[in-house]
Amino acid sequence: MLLLQGALSPLLFPPDAREPSSAWGLLFQGCSNANRSSFLTLQDAGIGFILVIDRRQDKWTSVKASVLRIAASFPANLQLVLVLRPTGFFQRTLSDLAFKFNRDDFKMKVPVIMLSSVPELHGYIDKSQLTEDLGGTLDYCHTRWLCHRTAIESFALMVKQTAQMLQSFGTELAETELPNDVQSTSSVLCAHTEKKDKAKEDMRLALDEGQSILDSIREPLAKSPEQSLNQDQLDNQTTVQRLLAQLNETEAAFDEFWAKHQQKLEQCLQLRHFEQDFREVKAALDVLAQKIATFTDVGNSLAHVEHLLRDLASFEEKSSAAVERARALSLDGEQLIDNKHYAVDSIRPKCHELQHLCDQLAAEVAQRKGLLNKSLELHGLLEASMKWCDEGIYLLASQPVDKCQSQDGAEAALQEIEKFLETGAENKIQELNKIYQDYEPILTQDLMEHVQKVFQKQESMEEMFHRRQASLKKLAAKQTRPVQPVAPRPEALTKSPCPSPGVRRGSENNSSEGNALRRGPYRRAKSEMSESRQGRSSSTGDEEESLAILRRHVMNELLDTERVYVEELLCVLEGYAAEMDNPLMTHLISAGLQNKKDVLFGNMEEIYHFHNRIFLRELENYIDCPELVGRCFLERMEEFQIYEKYCQNKPRSESLWRQCSDCPFFQECQKKLDHKLSLDSYLLKPVQRITKYQLLLKEMLKYSKSCEGAEDLQEATELHPGHPQGCK
Repeated sequence: MLLLQGALSPLLFPPDAREPSSAWGLLFQGCSNANRSSFLTLQDAGIGFILVIDRRQDKWTSVKASVLRIAASFPANLQLVLVLRPTGFFQRTLSDLAFKFNRDDFKMKVPVIMLSSVPELHGYIDKSQLTEDLGGTLDYCHTRWLCHRTAIESFALMVKQTAQMLQSFGTELAETELPNDVQSTSSVLCAHTEKKDKAKEDMRLALDEGQSILDSIREPLAKSPEQSLNQDQLDNQTTVQRLLAQLNETEAAFDEFWAKHQQKLEQCLQLRHFEQDFREVKAALDVLAQKIATFTDVGNSLAHVEHLLRDLASFEEKSSAAVERARALSLDGEQLIDNKHYAVDSIRPKCHELQHLCDQLAAEVAQRKGLLNKSLELHGLLEASMKWCDEGIYLLASQPVDKCQSQDGAEAALQEIEKFLETGAENKIQELNKIYQDYEPILTQDLMEHVQKVFQKQESMEEMFHRRQASLKKLAAKQTRPVQPVAPRPEALTKSPCPSPGVRRGSENNSSEGNALRRGPYRRAKSEMSESRQGRSSSTGDEEESLAILRRHVMNELLDTERVYVEELLCVLEGYAAEMDNPLMTHLISAGLQNKKDVLFGNMEEIYHFHNRIFLRELENYIDCPELVGRCFLERMEEFQIYEKYCQNKPRSESLWRQCSDCPFFQECQKKLDHKLSLDSYLLKPVQRITKYQLLLKEMLKYSKSCEGAEDLQEATELHPGHPQGCK
């Protein structure tokens, strides 16, 4: 039953509304046709409705308008129309006549019954199905019902729109392709998270709205627990509960879907971070592998090998950060695999590659360190042998020749020789073939030649020792015979000047014997003089040998100090000058030192290349003829003018050093090089070296005055720039 009150207030009931058991209905007022139709369910429309039109206070024109409007727009099946006609006599009479004449105009296929009073209405519809204004007992508040139904319709639309929005959003998420870089993946994850939060906020608002409607429907129960809800309220409650349950199920399904989608996006972001870090770490390891491949030099001296070992240790220290990062990244990848990452097949090979690269780099460093330690051991042995040889040469040169002529002196010198030879067991090279066998991995052609030269020097020195030893043994074993003077007999001197023939013969015989006796001491003296001359000749030979030994010693000192000088120049250029161009060290360089490398170091690099490529190699050609080394200095006198340029720049360099000596850059470089002296001491090396040449040439000249190259040495001593301009 639907009751229309006032202008538009229909009340509809099913056709069996006369039965007391049928007590349900829908009431609406003042809403459009579309809204009214939305309140009528399919079930209601199928059963049909009884329409009650209350027009007791209206005119017939109003009744006619209502009936025509209902006939034109009512959305459901009408079984019966009951009209409470106007109560006025004129209007009631008019309605009877007008209804009869206008029945066909209504175009209604249902009977229309005109009722004059409410009691007549009760004959068609039970009072329990009518409101109080129609004499019924139905508990009904039209305003409240209309408010609830409007809210429910709005909530139902909100639930529908929310479900559509979530479905559209879910489709968008499902169709999203995973980006290939960190930035894009982060952006997608951020955008999707913002949309998810917005959707969750909309769902929360919808749930709050539904709960608010439900609380409003249950408000009578909250005010009075004894009161019960009518059928409309129960139906509304059920509808809202169903919508809330649907919304909760939708939210739960979306949350489950979002959790999986978020996990995949987060895993994708983890993967992109892992791949980006992998590319960076692999590039760093490749650079380290290329750099370690350049560590092929095994050194040409003990100082050089120590320098190479320091470089290798510095490289190992610098590379440790990259290696640790690679190993940590590999562990991160393993953690991703343990956490069931979807890209296991992509992560695992990269982890294995990182581990392989780290192990390979560690193996390369260990191999290079092993070779350099071998080289250090060999050069230590070679330098010990050379030092032993130099000490032996000093020993031979320091033994005074005149004191060795006596037996005691010879024995003392012999003991010195034998005692020194005993020290060779620890210092000299024992077997050349064993050296070749033990140090085969590091023996380059140059190093092998150096070993041969040291061994030859050792053999030459031992040969000199053996000759001196043999000579001293002879001198120690020689026994000096005693000299006994014999005077002529007195009677032989007092013979008569005219002796008898017999006596004359006897006298001649005696005289002959006396002469023989007199010649005896002379001959002995002559023999001793001859032996003395031989001793002096032997002494001259020993003196010449001693001078040759001293010349070799000066030459060895020249070569050894030259090698050390070249190594020190290289150390300064690599440890200081090159580091000024290192981007990683820029932050340590003060403003006053910026772009001042040429001022600080002058033309040291030019000096280094001259000595390393030219002068050192030419000096080595004179190792067997040190007395001729003056020619080397004379031939390269023009090239030595590079020192003049260095010395002229020295005041500027010293001034810059005084201004910036406390710069952290110098302290860091000195720490890395493990130098006890600061840079200014090494900047003074070229000046000191040019002066050292002057002293060595003078010393060589002192031991070579009777040699072929004495004039060249004299000229080199006079012309060599021991104190060039600006180096004072």
